[in-house]
Amino acid sequence: MEKLATTAEVRTRMSRQKSRDTAVELALRKALHATGARYRVHRRPVKGVRREADIVFGPARVAVFVDGCFWHGCPLHATWPKNNSEFWRAKIEGNRRRDADTDARLAEAGWSTVRVWEHEDADEAAVRVLAVVAARRAKPRPAAYPH
Repeated sequence: MEKLATTAEVRTRMSRQKSRDTAVELALRKALHATGARYRVHRRPVKGVRREADIVFGPARVAVFVDGCFWHGCPLHATWPKNNSEFWRAKIEGNRRRDADTDARLAEAGWSTVRVWEHEDADEAAVRVLAVVAARRAKPRPAAYPH
């Protein structure tokens, strides 16, 4: 594998990027909790699908993912690095493909996914998440076996 041309400063900055319990994720969880909502954090919604949601509403089958603007290619804020541009383009586009695949796999298993961008206001995102959860709870589930 070819070593990427980078600096010590960039390596240090990238190594400090959190993958869980980010400030944005914590703010969203706080906003949700303040409404009385209860959920699980960092769980795989579906067995056999190696994708972990940031927030999971199990009974409603809603999985919430908090996506970073850089890492997931936000249409409003994503930037394409000039250094190692081919590597980063492939990485970010791969992340987008994986996100779409995750959404499709969870939908096949009867789950709804909500994607929250890191730039979104936590309170507004919480309202959007809770609307999906409420809608899912209001719908009767189909019987596992036809009668």
